[in-house]
Amino acid sequence: MTTHGDPATRTGAPAVADRTSPGDAGEGSSVPSGDGLPTALAGLRAATGAARFPLALPSAEPARQAGSAVTAQLDDYLLPRLARLDAPLLVVVGGSTGAGKSTLVNSLVQARVSAAGVLRPTTRSPVLVCSPADTAWFRQGELLPGLTRTNEPSEDPGTLQLVTAPALPPGLAFLDAPDIDSVVDANRALAGQLLAAADLWLFVTTAARYADAVPWELLHTARARGVVIAMVLDRVPAEATDEVAAHLAEMLTDQGLGAAPLFVLPEMSVDGQGLLPEKVTAPLSAWFAGLAADAEARAAVVRQTLDGALAALHPAVAGLAEAADEQEAAAGALDERVRAAYRGAERTVEQGLSDGRLLRGEVLARWQEFVGTGEFFRTLEARIGRLRDRLVAAVTGRPAPAAELRTAIESQLVTLLRGVAAEAAENAYTGWRAHPAGAALLDPALAHPADDFPERAERLVRDWQRGVLELVRAEGGDRRFVARTAAYAVNATGLAVMIAVFASTAFIPTGLEVATGAGTTVAAQAVLQAIFGDQAVRTLAGKARGDLLERVRDLLHADAARFLARTEEARPAADTGETLRAAADLVEAARQRSGLAGADAAPLPPPPAGEGGAS
Repeated sequence: MTTHGDPATRTGAPAVADRTSPGDAGEGSSVPSGDGLPTALAGLRAATGAARFPLALPSAEPARQAGSAVTAQLDDYLLPRLARLDAPLLVVVGGSTGAGKSTLVNSLVQARVSAAGVLRPTTRSPVLVCSPADTAWFRQGELLPGLTRTNEPSEDPGTLQLVTAPALPPGLAFLDAPDIDSVVDANRALAGQLLAAADLWLFVTTAARYADAVPWELLHTARARGVVIAMVLDRVPAEATDEVAAHLAEMLTDQGLGAAPLFVLPEMSVDGQGLLPEKVTAPLSAWFAGLAADAEARAAVVRQTLDGALAALHPAVAGLAEAADEQEAAAGALDERVRAAYRGAERTVEQGLSDGRLLRGEVLARWQEFVGTGEFFRTLEARIGRLRDRLVAAVTGRPAPAAELRTAIESQLVTLLRGVAAEAAENAYTGWRAHPAGAALLDPALAHPADDFPERAERLVRDWQRGVLELVRAEGGDRRFVARTAAYAVNATGLAVMIAVFASTAFIPTGLEVATGAGTTVAAQAVLQAIFGDQAVRTLAGKARGDLLERVRDLLHADAARFLARTEEARPAADTGETLRAAADLVEAARQRSGLAGADAAPLPPPPAGEGGAS
């Protein structure tokens, strides 16, 4: 027979209704709902469950593991235990490979309930042994809801085998966990999960392995969490009992665990049923029987472990919040590297519109063909006022190679745009490659502008040129030259505006621009002033230039969006760190109000002296 815990408990908080345990009717109760602790824990569960650490930072994987551990403990232990402080005391039996955990559990409950043997790992799925009176509590699936309940042995680490033992008194249950140092990753992970769901950790070690590093790492975790711990030193040779037990007791004291009861079991053969002799386990069995019979002692153990686990949430969640802040900062840094690269491209375009570089080559040649000869430019500079009327007539009255000039302007601008976009994409790509989170998001195609960039750049220039002509029509609508000439006048004037935009930001030619364009700037200015007047010229050129820069910005932003879309997809939810901190603060405040915090923990009774007890 197999049963399942409520699947909803993995995505939300378990119910916290006040119920009565089948084995402890009328005995204990949940924490009063008025203190807000269940609600605060449910809020923290939602916050940690929603936290994501997608960017490849050094803190990301540890944060994911820590977040999973927090949510698992909330689901597996804190929420269900908080709802029922009077539920049976769960003793999780953990230890290293071959320490004899299963044999010890079998011997304590006087039945072969957990497989024991020489093959490792022996315990592949956990086995929970309880009194028949407590079966309903553990079968409900509120504790460790992610594990499927079953009555049969299983190879699946995702199952929890439930076994009843009439020799076990009500109010106490043993959970035989997989080895904490198992060669199977899933077993090690499950062992850690089960230990986090314990009211009391019973650590089993041997005379040969009591100083191993892995158990002590978990014991340090237990101390940090305030978990109640008892130790079993198993398989101790008679001649080494005093020495080994004393050394282990000294180590426990040095690590702040001196209050943990220590039971010493001698090296001894099992009987025909695979159980240790009753006289060996009697002191440990009596100690647990006394704990099971003492409701106050059990409640003290539960409250101490529960409070320790609650107190440990705040620093754990603070670490998650810091990692979330790093994620948000990294996403912002990646975005800024992209924006900086493309801002540089915008500045290059602006500079190109003011330093005369766009007037070189083909554009200059086509402009000279369009307006006249170089000699005409030279005479124009000296006699601009006198030649105003003749210049207007020349521009508006005879055909000129406008198409060639317009094509040259388009080609020059497109070349500039493709160049700055290529440089921006390369700079952004390089900036991301130097960042651990950015390197993980890169695609080789990002090192170059988008494939359709040339087409979009050409369309931009053509649209801008049409916009300039519309601007000329609008600005010259009340001018007689538009009314009395053909469309050629608008086209010619528009080309002069484009040349003016290429020449100078403020349309005031410098010596460099005059030298570069061989008088081009002065000629364009003269054409426009003859038609519109000096102030109107400045306004016209400024509007045309502003329109071009706005279109260029949109074009570059669209190319930068290829990068920004990747960070947007990977970016964690905004203010995740603040949300986690706020949720943790609420839990801590509720903990302080609940009466759990700072309560004096009743010390566990010491193990009896003599064989099987402390030495």
